[in-house]
Amino acid sequence: MPMRRAKGHSEPCLKLPSDEVIEKLEFPSRLPSPLGDLRFAKQSGSGVEANTNRFVGSQTMAERNSSFQIRENMEVHCGFYGEDPGFDIDEVDTAFLKTCKAVVTTCNFGGGDDIYQPIGMSNASLAKVCYVAFWDEVTLSQMPEDKRPSPDTRMAGLWRVVVVRNLPFNDQRRNGKIPKLLGHRLFPNVRYSIWVDSKYQFRRDPMAVFHALLWSPQAALGISEHGARRCVYREGKAVVAKNKALPAEVDLQLSQYQAEGFPENATFNGHKALAEASVIVREHTPVTNLFMCLWFNEVVRYTARDQLSFPYVLRRFGLLQLNMFPVCTRKALVNSIGHKQKAKPLERIPTE
Repeated sequence: MPMRRAKGHSEPCLKLPSDEVIEKLEFPSRLPSPLGDLRFAKQSGSGVEANTNRFVGSQTMAERNSSFQIRENMEVHCGFYGEDPGFDIDEVDTAFLKTCKAVVTTCNFGGGDDIYQPIGMSNASLAKVCYVAFWDEVTLSQMPEDKRPSPDTRMAGLWRVVVVRNLPFNDQRRNGKIPKLLGHRLFPNVRYSIWVDSKYQFRRDPMAVFHALLWSPQAALGISEHGARRCVYREGKAVVAKNKALPAEVDLQLSQYQAEGFPENATFNGHKALAEASVIVREHTPVTNLFMCLWFNEVVRYTARDQLSFPYVLRRFGLLQLNMFPVCTRKALVNSIGHKQKAKPLERIPTE
């Protein structure tokens, strides 16, 4: 286990319970939520307006501002808006997703990465936790034969592979934000989830991770602090310098945040608010689901670089039990293998 210096002494970056404790871990009882009924906006009428994305609809700035005003009963934009929103999953996979109570999930759209088998889990966790990888048809066609899912079981090693068709965005980065941020829309019965970017191999027992990063610190969401910066405006400049977003779209987003008074070195509960979101551990509650909806809406309104919108949503939302864990904890959760290639523009398989 990697070690770090904290308060003058060395300690493990990730404090996991013993094997004996892991074998006996069960999901804790749900706690009361300040948010009662969370509903998701859907298209009314027979057609989506011109220039409106069928998946997200057309959220006005007034609706955006209202969505941050937490009320007992709320309706917010959260994807899957139109009658035919896209992100199509067949009936067999849809039925399987409903069986999961906890899940480790990843995605690979556009054939950009390999698939890395998770390691380090106990048999007890395997009985409680699903492993689901979302692919598109491009990834399926480009994956080496020995790493493709079985046609009968749809399994590739420990991963249940769900092939998604009719992706709603031309930008593969935005398509990837659907399983990353909207897991509660895909897994209606999941209570806990771990998101892992496709460049990583997950290497810990998921039940032990829930215990260490959520249950023990009494948090509802765990995410890594950013390793290089604390200022979202400096992060925006770095994103542009690395050609990860267009200067105009980053300027539009950060100019809006600046106009709303968002500070340079924003903090939340004593930690810097800028995060590195390649691993996300969370409980699925009305509050965290709402937070993820708001985060997703910023990603589709502005840039797909979700680290730019996270601190803004976090500070404005406020109502979140957050565990902002150190970078070395994230590194202890995964083996970093890296992307094989950058995601390609959307390629649709022609229908016959």
